[in-house]
Amino acid sequence: MTILTLSEYILLAALAIYALASVRIATRKTIGMGLVGLAGLSIAVATILILVNNLYQIAYCKDIALALVLLGPVGTIAFARVLRGDN
Repeated sequence: MTILTLSEYILLAALAIYALASVRIATRKTIGMGLVGLAGLSIAVATILILVNNLYQIAYCKDIALALVLLGPVGTIAFARVLRGDN
């Protein structure tokens, strides 16, 4: 096991903890905290998928991560516009 592989596993563990913290933030009572938590969770999951792609060579993980990174902010902006009352 090389130092790079070991560091990738440590990063996976840290991202799992970050994902759990993001879920906890998303379950707060305000809508803003929910948006912040879900944005953090999508970033954590996308990074985890990229690491899984590098570690285990699963090709479709990169495509799913790209979709998460692109569609996460779009959904957040759309939801914020709906809350604000714009058409």
